[in-house]
Amino acid sequence: MDITALLTNLITQLNSLVWGPLMLVLILGTGLVLMIGLKGMPITKLTYGMKMLWRGRDISKQAGEGDISAFNALMTSLSATIGTGNIAGVATAIFLGGPGALFWMWMTALVGMATKYSEAVLAVHFRETDKKGNKIGGPMYYIKNGLSRRFAWLGTAFAVFGAMAGFGIGNTIQANSVADVLASNLGVPPLITGLTMAVLVALVLIGGIKRIAVVAGKLVPFMAISYVLAGIVILIMHAAVIPQAFELIFVHAFTPVAATGGFAGAAVWAAIRFGVARGIFSNEAGLGSAPIAHAAAKTNSPVRQGSVAMLGTFIDTIIICSITGLVIIVSGAWTSGETGASLSSLAFESVLPGLGGMIVSFGLCLFAFTTILGWSFYGEKCVEYLFGVRSITPFRILWIVAVPIGAVANLSFIWLVADTLNALMALPNLIALLLLSPVVFKLTKTYFAENK
Repeated sequence: MDITALLTNLITQLNSLVWGPLMLVLILGTGLVLMIGLKGMPITKLTYGMKMLWRGRDISKQAGEGDISAFNALMTSLSATIGTGNIAGVATAIFLGGPGALFWMWMTALVGMATKYSEAVLAVHFRETDKKGNKIGGPMYYIKNGLSRRFAWLGTAFAVFGAMAGFGIGNTIQANSVADVLASNLGVPPLITGLTMAVLVALVLIGGIKRIAVVAGKLVPFMAISYVLAGIVILIMHAAVIPQAFELIFVHAFTPVAATGGFAGAAVWAAIRFGVARGIFSNEAGLGSAPIAHAAAKTNSPVRQGSVAMLGTFIDTIIICSITGLVIIVSGAWTSGETGASLSSLAFESVLPGLGGMIVSFGLCLFAFTTILGWSFYGEKCVEYLFGVRSITPFRILWIVAVPIGAVANLSFIWLVADTLNALMALPNLIALLLLSPVVFKLTKTYFAENK
């Protein structure tokens, strides 16, 4: 057995362990505990969150301290979450788990709103100011400042896994997916794609979080709205079969789906496992990544920023992932045997010949590019926590170099590594969220009592 096969086998075993029943219960259970403790606030206050997002567009009109506007904090967070998970990840979940996987992605997102809200509340409440005068926060800081010293190792563990996960979920896998779809549709060599993206990423990273936030604030709304509109057009064209699509989703969330066409069939456990895993991969609720961006927001209220943060999960999964999943199902492409971005591309292209594939290709390129930018900030802050501000420049150089490497690497291996690192990153964060949940509940209750 060569070293690659041995490494793949070891990571596969680790993946099965960390994404086993206990992990899925922990992710969904944490979200459920937080949602119950918050008395459903993330759902009942959804419109309030939207109002706070709209008011948070202009940083000069916001009270408190911070480096970016509340709006751009969400856009930075969304730039990292809206990526290949929304196109390739949804397709992979349906390919491996059947249509029922989409139902479990929705369940993950609904409780994930409470998780994402709590993460942001704690990130702002326990944030610090670094030597450069920038606001910094996230799981490593709310673990350090919110829990006793005996939990300090959890913060370090999160920072280590976060830095490593960034190179998987936020860098190489994004570059690989773009290279794959451009090579398939336009014949562009993967190395050329990787080098081009590396140059573009380098140009943005020079400006740090403020430049990333400005770019995200412009690109994210444009790309998300464009992709959703294209999907809605396809769904309108297939309006007659939408009820049948929902029937497939709800039925196969609880019953196995038989092999049909190029689809190999899937058990209920596969629908749950891949629905939850890909849901987390897409919206990142529970990973602890998004609060790193929200900690930089200019605000004087953790709860206000939390109400903006929870919109990220709603937009990412309930809206964008649902569009991708429904298009794949109503077009019939889910039985083709294709997987990943190729399946999404086939679904759009089969309905909009000559245009659908280009929409997916263009969307995926923009989604992946902004994900690389957003995750560069997450990884940077994890490395800064471990090694101080002097580590930022070396990290950025490594980050840029990793882009072309990811573009030419093996896709299945990268997915496996990213999936595993996601779980390892989530564990210390989920433990901290449960231990610090009383702080979230108290801050929330006090805020809404004072701001009726």
